[in-house]
Amino acid sequence: MAVRLPRPRRFDVCIATGGLLGGLLLWGLGLATRPHTEVYVLLPGRWPVLLPLFVMAGCELLRRAAPRTALLTGTAAIVLDILTQGNLVTILMYTDLMYAAVLYGTPASARRIPRITGLLSVAGTVVPFALWREPEALLIGVVTGIVAFGPAATGLIVRNHRDAAESARLRAEQTALLAEMDRTQAVTAERARMARELHDMVANHLSAIAIHSTAALSLDDPKTSQDALVVIRENSVEGLSEMRRLIGILRGSSGDLEPAAAPTLDGLGSLVEGARANGLDVTLDTGQGEVPAPVELAAYRIVQESLTNALKHASSGRVTVSLAMGAPPMPSRQWGKDGSLVVTVTSPYGDRDAPRAPGSGAGLVGMRERVELLDGTFEAGPEDSPDGKIWAVRATLPVNDTVEGDTA
Repeated sequence: MAVRLPRPRRFDVCIATGGLLGGLLLWGLGLATRPHTEVYVLLPGRWPVLLPLFVMAGCELLRRAAPRTALLTGTAAIVLDILTQGNLVTILMYTDLMYAAVLYGTPASARRIPRITGLLSVAGTVVPFALWREPEALLIGVVTGIVAFGPAATGLIVRNHRDAAESARLRAEQTALLAEMDRTQAVTAERARMARELHDMVANHLSAIAIHSTAALSLDDPKTSQDALVVIRENSVEGLSEMRRLIGILRGSSGDLEPAAAPTLDGLGSLVEGARANGLDVTLDTGQGEVPAPVELAAYRIVQESLTNALKHASSGRVTVSLAMGAPPMPSRQWGKDGSLVVTVTSPYGDRDAPRAPGSGAGLVGMRERVELLDGTFEAGPEDSPDGKIWAVRATLPVNDTVEGDTA
């Protein structure tokens, strides 16, 4: 099967055409590089000069498409040109083929060609001088260096600069890609943080509003309806206030909207009182010491979400909230260790037709994410206890190795 040569580039066609026309002009004017009387001019006369000229012009068409083939064929043409009276344009086109072979050829060719041409230049200088002992013999090596080694070395330098620029461009693109990935991850993390914070701040109040509004609509008792409306108003006002503070944070605290301070464990009492006002029987047991702010915020939000879930889903009975350093209240479970804050919230778990308020499951996901951000351990599910079946939420939050930062 015949081998199909690649299509030449437009610039290479221009070089080949220009070289051919220039060589023909010198040939028409009778300008040759050597007189026909030279002893090594084996093909005297004007017509033999045209063969290497046309071959070299054809090689220029392949200077980038097939640089190795072009250089090998051009080398044969330059040897043939030496046997004629010669044409200066043929020599110039050969120097361009040498340059292109290093610049556009394979990496192996780019390394070998300058070495080979350098050795030929040295040999062309030393060997003729050693044989003939005349200073003119040194010109053979000089001409070889100008025609072969000089273009090859120039091509190698240009290729190295081109490769360095390409590497710099790739590194810049990689850096930009990594920066974009970091930005995307930061945006995703911030959206998840905002979703967790919005859910924890508002879900408790909206659940209480939904439950008490249902009670007010279903019971034909003015006193019960009045109490339910009071609770609804309190929760709606508090929820609206927290929403405004969250909006103030998102707007950068501009104007008169001040950012809300991060809740701490000192506010658990108020949180439990609010749960009791909503109808839960809650007991609180705190025995923790000083903990970092990220741990405080995570623990507060876990208790808040657990109380919200108990309000929506738990059967009638007591809800217990416990915070302690080290091991949890149930020694059978190997949770927690020294330097950890253990948060435990339990609520009755029994038969119930339907929850008092719908849930989306985002609360458990948010609690698990908060714990994982602190390299802690989280577990939630039904358990057996001396008082019957319960739903238990347990989280172990490391304290000693916690890095101060925003884990909301």
